[in-house]
Amino acid sequence: MNTVSRRQFLHITGTLAGATLLTSISFSGRASAAAPALVPRKLPFPPNDEFGSYEPTITPDGNTIYFARFAGSGDTRVLGTTTDIFVTRRVRHKPGAFGLDRGEALLAALEGGAACLTFASGMAAATAVFLALRPGDHVVAPQVMYWGLRNWLKSAAAEWGLVVDFVDASATDALASAVRPGRTKLIWIESPANPTWPITDIAAAAEIARGAGARLAVDSTVATPLLTRPIALGADIVMHSATKYLNGHSDVVAGALVAARHDELWERIAAIRTGNGAILGSFEAWLLLRGMRTLHLRVERCCRTAQSIAEHFVGHRRVAAVLYPGLPEHPGHAVAARQMLGGFGGMLSIRVAGGERAAIATAAQVTVWKRATSLGGVESLIEHRASIEGPGSAAPGDLLRLSVGIEDVADLIGDLEQALAATG
Repeated sequence: MNTVSRRQFLHITGTLAGATLLTSISFSGRASAAAPALVPRKLPFPPNDEFGSYEPTITPDGNTIYFARFAGSGDTRVLGTTTDIFVTRRVRHKPGAFGLDRGEALLAALEGGAACLTFASGMAAATAVFLALRPGDHVVAPQVMYWGLRNWLKSAAAEWGLVVDFVDASATDALASAVRPGRTKLIWIESPANPTWPITDIAAAAEIARGAGARLAVDSTVATPLLTRPIALGADIVMHSATKYLNGHSDVVAGALVAARHDELWERIAAIRTGNGAILGSFEAWLLLRGMRTLHLRVERCCRTAQSIAEHFVGHRRVAAVLYPGLPEHPGHAVAARQMLGGFGGMLSIRVAGGERAAIATAAQVTVWKRATSLGGVESLIEHRASIEGPGSAAPGDLLRLSVGIEDVADLIGDLEQALAATG
């Protein structure tokens, strides 16, 4: 009789969007025989998988770490230990492998694009576009944009050799004046733009880019493909921080690019994704695909609630301004109504009448809203944006950014009302 203090083995429990989920099972006691042998099992990988066989051979090593060799691939990979749950991750891109292509195909279809690439983060996706340019190339970018990318353009991109001009992209004339014929290779816009939500006329920007022989890339994270389809308006590339609305559950960090066509620039972007190790993990790809299944429900609810909140606080004695493109008084409302179909997004900002101190105090008083730095999830978030961005922030000190979730609209309005009242 062999005494076993701990006998463990891995059990293949299923396939999640093409990724093998490995679960550890442990138990203690006496055993009259050796632990059950691990046998090969057939896994339902996508039929266009490049692996030479669907039949992995799983063998234990030291009863602690397990490997899988996929026949025909020449790859042996560590799948996991006996005490944790692991999901196989793709180190390099293999078309069809581990389910990444499923989410990419879905997003390409939603955007009306020719191809999609998912990335390990929104910043990885965005910076890949700029890294695909050449040193000395000229870029036009908006003054109001995601602060992380703006900072990167001012530092790393400048060191890389790109020449970047920041302009008021909501003014078509300013955008056209910033273009340098023969030198401008990319116009990057964001609409609606974080955190004050100006609107850029995408069709007009596309015409300017074509006239200069440049590409137009659009950060459409806030609009989502349900409200705006930039490629149909003339854009060459659409970028999403998939962490936000596409996933929608605050449990994934991911990014995505969708191209209007396959060309040399797109091939360079794909090579940068692989070379920089920016490929999305298999489990994250599955979570993202799961999130997109409810995208239409979440976006519709967020838009409707955001519109109600914006309308409620217009003219409020404790609110100096409400920034939301769905309001008729918003300077970009007419353009937004033309290019955003089905709603104006779930993001808005309020400027608190008492100034920066009152804004910070208001954020500290909420109970339904969560104080956190993200957006696009099912939970409603509030933040004092200038504090988050730090020195050099373009966000006014009295501004609170609101990401509207799916809670009851009366609860959200009531919570803001009590928080504003508590600040005096």
